[in-house]
Amino acid sequence: MSLVEKRKNQPLRVFSEAKNTGFFKGILVNFAQPKKTLKQTQHSVYLLVILAVTFWGISYVWTKLVFEFYSPITTMFLRLSISSALLFGIFGRQCQRIETKDYLAFFILSFFSPFCYFIGESFGLLHVSPTIASVIIATIPVFTPILGFIAFSEKLSWINIIGFVLSFIGVMVMVLDAEFKFSASPLGVGLLFFAVLSALINVIFLKKLTVKYSSFTIISVQNLLGALLFLPLFLIFDFRSFFAIRPSAGAIGSVMALAVFGSTLAFMFYTSGVRVLGVARTSIFTNLIPVVTAVTSWLILRENIDASKLIGMAIVISGLLMTQLTRLHEKRKTRPPLPQA
Repeated sequence: MSLVEKRKNQPLRVFSEAKNTGFFKGILVNFAQPKKTLKQTQHSVYLLVILAVTFWGISYVWTKLVFEFYSPITTMFLRLSISSALLFGIFGRQCQRIETKDYLAFFILSFFSPFCYFIGESFGLLHVSPTIASVIIATIPVFTPILGFIAFSEKLSWINIIGFVLSFIGVMVMVLDAEFKFSASPLGVGLLFFAVLSALINVIFLKKLTVKYSSFTIISVQNLLGALLFLPLFLIFDFRSFFAIRPSAGAIGSVMALAVFGSTLAFMFYTSGVRVLGVARTSIFTNLIPVVTAVTSWLILRENIDASKLIGMAIVISGLLMTQLTRLHEKRKTRPPLPQA
């Protein structure tokens, strides 16, 4: 089997494993099943993908609520520890054995994401609103084609460039005032773009590992190694104060929600979308994440959503849609027809 075939078959292998666990029983089907069943499954999967982006959107608000009691280091350590325990508990038998020669690649992968990514995102979120954080993180897909051009010599279209420029302008509209001074913390914005850079570097190593390992194996190992990387920081900086803190029920619930919904179920639901709908079509739903963050931040945290944030968000999402719809159009031109019943 060629490298390209292995990559194309990756989602099928992932969901063959998930199906065996019974978790998606009644939702996941093979493409060879009757057309009517496939349509019914697509409707169910659309709901799962919407739930996934909803969980990711609210996660910025949950993180802010936890920060009222715990530091970013403690929050991320607890989030990753609980999530990795759930993933290994549910899919432990489906996780593949890691070859010795891939240990370094997995370590580097986990160092950039989730470790460096969450360092940038969580500490950045200390200084800016959830909405601004969500919009900046949402620009990752816009930067990805540029990374592909630099690292893999992939073709970079004018649509990609225009999408990048639009998204950058949208972010600037949100973080600068009328006098072109930062209305948001420059430190917070810088940390969030550090998270974006970490996620992009992560793609380089992720692209190599997805050829050999399933998505469940990769995300489970990433979360476990991420928790282990945060452990020394937790022991040095937060361990002594951890047991003295008396968090509210809301903070405890938010930590559990981040681990269960943000880092576990959202991943499973989103991957089910990739399996049934395809990568390009599923990725379009991620544009809803900043919208969900803005609405929930306004409802729960009473964040002020002014005109500059709304306009900036609309510009960023326009740039994202330009990039993603072009990718979807290219996929449709090359996609083979579905098997007939």
